[in-house]
Amino acid sequence: MLRNFKLFLLVVFTLIGLQACKNNEQDEIPVSDFFKTPQKASFKISPDGNYISYLKKGDKQKQNLFIKSLADGKERMATGFDGFFSRDYSWTYDNQIIFNQFNIFTGDNKMFALDVATLKLRNLLSEKKVQIRILNRNKLQPDEITIAMNKRDSTNFDVYKLNIKNGELKTYLINPGNITEWFPDIDGRIRLVKSSDGVDETILFRPNESAPFKAIIKNNFKNSVKPIPFSCGKNSFYALSNVDRDKTALVEINAQTGKEQRVIFSSDKADILRIDYSRNKRRLDLASWEEAKPQKHFLNNDVKAIYKDLRAQLGDKEINIAERDTAEDKFIINTYTDRNQGSVYLYERKNKKITSLADNSAIKPEKLCAVQPVSFKASDGWIINGYLTLPKNGTTNLPLVVMPHDGPFNRDSWRYSAEIQFLANRGYAVFQVNYRGSIGYGKAFYSAGFKELGGKIQQDITDGVNWLIEKKIANPRKIAIFGRGFGGFSALYGVSFHPKLYKCAITQNGIINVLAYIKDTNPFYKPSLQMMYEMVGDPETDASKLIAISPVFHPEKIKAPLIVFQDRKDPRTNINELDHFVLELQKRKVPVNYVIRKNQGLRNERSRMEMYSEIEKFLDANLQGKN
Repeated sequence: MLRNFKLFLLVVFTLIGLQACKNNEQDEIPVSDFFKTPQKASFKISPDGNYISYLKKGDKQKQNLFIKSLADGKERMATGFDGFFSRDYSWTYDNQIIFNQFNIFTGDNKMFALDVATLKLRNLLSEKKVQIRILNRNKLQPDEITIAMNKRDSTNFDVYKLNIKNGELKTYLINPGNITEWFPDIDGRIRLVKSSDGVDETILFRPNESAPFKAIIKNNFKNSVKPIPFSCGKNSFYALSNVDRDKTALVEINAQTGKEQRVIFSSDKADILRIDYSRNKRRLDLASWEEAKPQKHFLNNDVKAIYKDLRAQLGDKEINIAERDTAEDKFIINTYTDRNQGSVYLYERKNKKITSLADNSAIKPEKLCAVQPVSFKASDGWIINGYLTLPKNGTTNLPLVVMPHDGPFNRDSWRYSAEIQFLANRGYAVFQVNYRGSIGYGKAFYSAGFKELGGKIQQDITDGVNWLIEKKIANPRKIAIFGRGFGGFSALYGVSFHPKLYKCAITQNGIINVLAYIKDTNPFYKPSLQMMYEMVGDPETDASKLIAISPVFHPEKIKAPLIVFQDRKDPRTNINELDHFVLELQKRKVPVNYVIRKNQGLRNERSRMEMYSEIEKFLDANLQGKN
């Protein structure tokens, strides 16, 4: 009897122990929950405030444009495309919707106009290998929009007036060959432009459409003045400027002289990255910047009161006004956190009513992992910032996935990322490094990344990984590196030049030949080509350095297993060169899984599912073993 009782207790305690172990493990969330296309996305509101529009999956599970009346709640499917629908669409002031269908692989472009009342679709433009940008909607002439096209010359964009009712296209401004940006005001008049000779940028102003443009500001590309669209008054305009300062500030500039009149707002911690400007009220609403997390400074009390009420109703989330009607009575609101993909709401200011439009958070936030801002000291003393996401089942000796951002002159931010949450859910720590050259940290930090793509930028990444090893967070024998574009270059560079640090690498449309990438750049980047030479490298004078850092020329250095994802028609990649590079690695017995995708890459839901399923198996095979 005693023996049976002891056996019973043993079984009970064993079951309790097993359950405790199970409770300490994080639930494995299906791949599909992370990467499925949201049911509704890209919400906009009509200028009259009577309709909202959005993309939604139709009968064929393809996203199309839907329109919903706010008066009676009726929803109508407005388009019926079988392929990808562009999220870049615009309402006009007479309830037309304008959008492009641009084929990134062929360069062909079509522009359509949709009449909301009848749902009739008209083809306004159909161009081969031409890019089209919508610059402005005209409130005074609602049937007219302002567009920029590189139809006449592939290297330059001219400006046109397009009548969306009859399709009449009129030339407005011909590009003399050096204009890189046009800034139309609220009435569609362009009185401010920016030109470039490849290194120096010039801002030009004209007081009216009959007057010639006159240069008022000239800067080397290391300095920056970015005019805020629609803000140009008779004698001044607002801009983001880092002239004579390290951190970009919001300033007002005299349009006649180009002289800075006053600083409206600045932060001594980071660059001001974005300004919300009300075209309807012709006023500044807020300035935003990135520290460890996004920050806002309100520039008028009306908008401050709206955000205060939204915060009271929606809680501790990142909240942004995405769209508004002309009267500014109705607003489209976006929210997110690091563990919540986000929700979309309609906010009506008069009665402070919030209506949910879409909830994209398919996964409960408590099942996901916190994105923690971190900083460390690089080997030469610079302070480098980034983000670290730890899995729920551990804090030390973890398998690590390093994710350098694309760019290279870009940045990572505190936000929700399905990719990062997926990896953390699978038990990996995920490390994002805002290496020198990343935007938002001031002019000195940005400039420190020039011509350092294969130098100090990579050293910053390496220093960060070693910092995590020293902190006992990362298991030094279980580290992977994963990136796309220039992040993919960093991944291949890492396994080439730091073979003992990384166990494996993943690339998606990664740059393997920096020299060829610069030499073969698209024609419409020609005005900024010299600037690219100064920032990344000159294919003539820096050729040997670019060759030395490009993985395609050093297949013998790579020993670690790779998985290479590539869109066959990606314009940044010479597919024949990549095929040859992979073949060379395979000849050298390097384990390479080469995945060619023929269609739309990550735009396609099925392609996303397949890619991350492959990544899961690859990392499991290379990082989850005993060694």
